[in-house]
Amino acid sequence: MNKKNYLSFAKKSANIQIRELKKIKSIFNSSFINAVDLVNNCKGKVIFSGVGKNSYICKKAAATFSSVGVPSFFVDPTGVSHGDAGQIEKKDVLIIISNSGNTLELTNLLKFANRFKIKIIGIASNLNSMLMKASDVKIIYPKLRESDPNNIVPTSSTSFVMLICDCLATTIMEKRKFTKENFFLYHKGGSLGTSLGLAKDIMVTGKKMPVIDYKKSFVQALKVMNQKKLGIVVVTKKKFIKGLITDGDVRRVLNNPNREKNLNQVIRNFPLVINENMPASKALNFMSEKKITSLLVVSDKDMGYFLQIQD
Repeated sequence: MNKKNYLSFAKKSANIQIRELKKIKSIFNSSFINAVDLVNNCKGKVIFSGVGKNSYICKKAAATFSSVGVPSFFVDPTGVSHGDAGQIEKKDVLIIISNSGNTLELTNLLKFANRFKIKIIGIASNLNSMLMKASDVKIIYPKLRESDPNNIVPTSSTSFVMLICDCLATTIMEKRKFTKENFFLYHKGGSLGTSLGLAKDIMVTGKKMPVIDYKKSFVQALKVMNQKKLGIVVVTKKKFIKGLITDGDVRRVLNNPNREKNLNQVIRNFPLVINENMPASKALNFMSEKKITSLLVVSDKDMGYFLQIQD
C-alpha cells in the first residue's frame, strides 16, 4: 500500500465502525430493560465472563461497573472447572459475552450457573446459540461488518459489545441517581478524582505545612520556606492565621537593602482562603482566576490547612 493511502484506509475503517455502531438502537428493547433491573436489584456481585477478545471487554466492563458502585469482577470461564466456580454465588448475576454464543469454553460455566439457578445475562449475535438458550435475559445484537479488509478481525463487534456494556452501566447510574460525589468515593486518584473531590481531600496537612509563629524572625521564616518547598509560609498567632509570606515577598525584601527585615512588617494580612468543603474543581478554578499557585484551606474548628497545586 502506498503511504498516501494510509489515512484513506484508516478513515474507511473508522467509518465502517461508526456505521455499525449506529445499529446499537436495535438492542434497546425489553431485554435491555430486564438486564438493567436484574443488575440494579442484584444482592451480590456482577460477574463478567468471556473468551478471547471478549475477555478484555469483560475486564473493562467490570472495572466500569465497580467504579459506579456495582461490585464487579471478571471470571475466566476456562478456570471454572478448576475451582474458580467457588467465586460465584447464587445471589450474583453473570454477564456472559460471546459473538457466536457457541464458544465451547463457556460450556462448564453455563452448566454451573443453570444448575445453581444463578441469573445470566447473555450478550451475543446468535439467538439460537448455546449461550442464549442458557440465559435468563438475552441481549441480541445484529451481525456486524468488521472494519478490517477481510471482515474477520473482531473490530466493529468488540466496539459494539463494549458500547452495550457502557450503556448498561450509565443507565444504572441514572437509575440510582449516581452523582459526581458518589463517583469520587470509588475514584480517589488521578486528575479526575482530584477534580471530583473536596479541597480537604487534596490539601497539604500536618508536618508538610509551612507554618511559623509570628514571634519568629524573618530568617527563620525563610528557612521554613526553603525546607517545605511550597513557596509560601503561613504565619500564625496561637491557633489563628495571622497572614502569610510568599517567595515573591521574600525576593522584594532581599532586593531592597533598606527595607526592614521584620517578619510582621512583611506578612500579608487577610490572605485568600476557602472552606475545606469547597469542591476541588472550584478551588482549582479559583486559583487559576487569581493566578496563584497556593491557597489557604480553613475549617470551622481549627486554624486551617494549606492547599498547594504544583505545575
